[in-house]
Amino acid sequence: MERSKIEALLGQVAQGTLTPDLALEALIRLPFSEAGDALIDHHRVIRQRFPEAIYGPGKPDAQVAAIVDDMLTRSSAPVILTRANERQVEAMESSAANHEVDVTVSATGSTYTAVARPAKDQGRRVLLITAGSADWFVGAEVEAVLTALGLAPTVLQDRGVAGLQRLLSATDLLATTEGTIVVAGMEGALASVVGGLVAGPIVAVPTSTGYGASLDGVTALLGMLASCAAGVSVVGIDNGFGAAMALQRALGATS
Repeated sequence: MERSKIEALLGQVAQGTLTPDLALEALIRLPFSEAGDALIDHHRVIRQRFPEAIYGPGKPDAQVAAIVDDMLTRSSAPVILTRANERQVEAMESSAANHEVDVTVSATGSTYTAVARPAKDQGRRVLLITAGSADWFVGAEVEAVLTALGLAPTVLQDRGVAGLQRLLSATDLLATTEGTIVVAGMEGALASVVGGLVAGPIVAVPTSTGYGASLDGVTALLGMLASCAAGVSVVGIDNGFGAAMALQRALGATS
């Protein structure tokens, strides 16, 4: 339940159009509810301005279905399922169909990100830049989560530093962005280059893409942490979800 709904509920009690007992019944499941072994944090959207997401690995399909059903029933916030397998996506789609809600599914490498009831687009100027097409499995997760939060990004793919003219051809977008996420593997240099060209918050995501000395993303991670561009924030290797949430916080956006 969002802050606006609680305010409306209390207003009805104050006006005498709703009894305290009925209001209490509506609030009784705050701040969380149970779906099997899972405790669903419905208060998170009030505390932090974004909803809890469902992390797929380790969850039985039936539990995913129950969580999705509960979230769609008790909130109007976006429902985001990350790192899911095909069966979990099917479970989410089945629950969403009972609520007549569509599910958008994005392939993120060997897993999927699925979104139901995305937030209304907020019209913010957000950029998502990936270094190479091999980094898109992380970029796709970033795009799906940002879109779910109402921050649909403009995407610039394959703009790595080995062909810098590809990035510089987007000068107008770089000059006007309000927030930027850079996704890069190999040595991670793209984050520093972009960090020197854009204003506003920038979040860098190292990917596990690269040859031997890339060390499955460790080299890109260290390169981004050592960036000579001031103020570049860095998340963990392949953590597209975390990058999207970090930018949401930095922009103060509300889902």
